[in-house]
Amino acid sequence: MTLGLGFDSHFTESWLRQSIDLGLVIALTFLVLLAVRDRRTLWMVRGLIVLVVAAAIGERLQFRLLSFVLDKLVVGAALAMSVVFQSEFRRFLEQLGRGNLLPSIRSTRRVSLDADRSIDQIVDAVRELSQQRTGALMILETNEMMDERDFAVPGVKLDAQLSKELIQTIFQNTTLLHDGAVFIRGDRVVSAGVILPLSERAASRQLGTRHRAAMGITERTNNCICIVVSEETGSISLAEAGILDRPLTSSKLKELLEIRFKPTIGERESVAPSLRSLGRKLTTSTVKVCRRLLKLPEHK
Repeated sequence: MTLGLGFDSHFTESWLRQSIDLGLVIALTFLVLLAVRDRRTLWMVRGLIVLVVAAAIGERLQFRLLSFVLDKLVVGAALAMSVVFQSEFRRFLEQLGRGNLLPSIRSTRRVSLDADRSIDQIVDAVRELSQQRTGALMILETNEMMDERDFAVPGVKLDAQLSKELIQTIFQNTTLLHDGAVFIRGDRVVSAGVILPLSERAASRQLGTRHRAAMGITERTNNCICIVVSEETGSISLAEAGILDRPLTSSKLKELLEIRFKPTIGERESVAPSLRSLGRKLTTSTVKVCRRLLKLPEHK
């Protein structure tokens, strides 16, 4: 009888340890994936997690050769990612050290509000630039991350919060960056003074250099759309896949941006809800197992 009780106690303790271990791993994975904002980095982190899980399963099943190979792959992949994504890891470790990781995670709940705000700021700036007949050219990243090698000149790095005041200031004729394009990613102004490749298509003489540049970059990559404000007429144009949609009103521009730009802003953070639901399911299952092992009554 004593032996049976000792076995049950040991078995329960083992299950509790494994459940806590699993819960901590899920929590850590959840925090890392939420901290990663760049989609390309997110997919690489997911790939690394798959390798880690495969290595753990191989070790559990005592597949020695497979486990050895996967362990080496995990180490190599981790080292490669630490080199390629130095800035992302540095930001993550800084947030972790300062205790600012949870606030940044909570901010993912405001994605839709941030998307609406970004579009409003862009449309307000374009409206006022159009009324002032101030020329402007904006690159808005949409699907995958853009490769800045597609630009003729990458411009000056800003990494600033998007605002209509900033956009209007950049395109004033007295500033040094007004001749180039502004590169916008989500709610950030990544760079300004960007020089774009010109389209080689035969175009109307009414189209200036900004229009040809907008057509050129959208011909080269499908990962962006471009907004152009004409300096001569103040007309608003939207370039996509090398085609100009013009002239547009500010309300029509907002409607088009809500379709083409808004989903992308939220897509980078879309991992959060699915991970939360997965975490809740795993937590509920773990609690049920623990209660059965400890023979505790379940709450209904």
